[in-house]
Amino acid sequence: MILPALPAEDPNDRYGVAALTRAWLDEQRSKHTRRAYENDLRVYLGWCQVEGLNPLTARPTDGGRYRSQMPDTTAPRTVARRMASVSSWYRYLIANGACDLNPLAAVRRPFIDREETVTVGLSTDEVKAILRACDRAAERAVSSSPHRYLLAMRDRTVLRFLAAMGMRRSEIVGLDLSALGANRGYRTIRYLGKGAKSRERALPAHLLHALDEYLVLRAAVAGDTVALFVTLSPTGVPGRLDADNITAGLRRFATQAGVLSANRITPHSFRHAFATNAREMGVALEDVQDAMGHADPRTTRAYDRARRQLHREPALRLGEMYEDN
Repeated sequence: MILPALPAEDPNDRYGVAALTRAWLDEQRSKHTRRAYENDLRVYLGWCQVEGLNPLTARPTDGGRYRSQMPDTTAPRTVARRMASVSSWYRYLIANGACDLNPLAAVRRPFIDREETVTVGLSTDEVKAILRACDRAAERAVSSSPHRYLLAMRDRTVLRFLAAMGMRRSEIVGLDLSALGANRGYRTIRYLGKGAKSRERALPAHLLHALDEYLVLRAAVAGDTVALFVTLSPTGVPGRLDADNITAGLRRFATQAGVLSANRITPHSFRHAFATNAREMGVALEDVQDAMGHADPRTTRAYDRARRQLHREPALRLGEMYEDN
């Protein structure tokens, strides 16, 4: 691993900074976290290199300068994440005797409003319109080649996983065929959620209808491919669906459905809609939290777009108790 502003790697030193940095990244449970941590560390070490600063002897004043010299256009969440990533790296080095001080430990981080989100929201009608657009595309593909029909039915099923289950796109593309199962009379899906936590959830009927139709085509075209959701090369060789393909397909169907924010919505928009709709239907906060795999209920609340609407004011319901007095 070649990183700026650090000593050259000694392959025989198991406690050298490069070896420890690899170990630190390997200990992160999610590949997305590993990638984010490595990118954030490169940004910081690049800054150290420009400053002529040895990161292993940096002091809090250097950490403060790094914080203040980030461009004004850098979002507060990004600033906070970068500082958290680099602090985690320093803590690991300190724990292994490769460094004495974390220069970012005492640096004030930007305030992050947990209720704020940049994710574009979707109304229930917009979600339904997108699903209908995807259904129409699948109907048109019936008369096309088996390969095109398979991909159309795959997209139809994937969008239902987004809408009905509120799953992350990384969780969906990581699904294998073996993830499908049954438990206590329900057909279920097993997957690794954020933090590598194993999850098992029941699948609703309207999703199962699309899934079963897709599985028939998948067996005929993709054979014994491990991945549940497949893509096909120009020559018809099956492989695992890529996360970016989900976003591109979602925006294509949103455009066809006439959704105004079509070019900005993401799979996470469906996740927000899942939380909002579940809470609007009276599903308990803790059940929505468990379904979404959130460790903190405040995170779940931030996904609930309707939490401040007046019709959910507790006083209105409690007031009904006193109407006869």
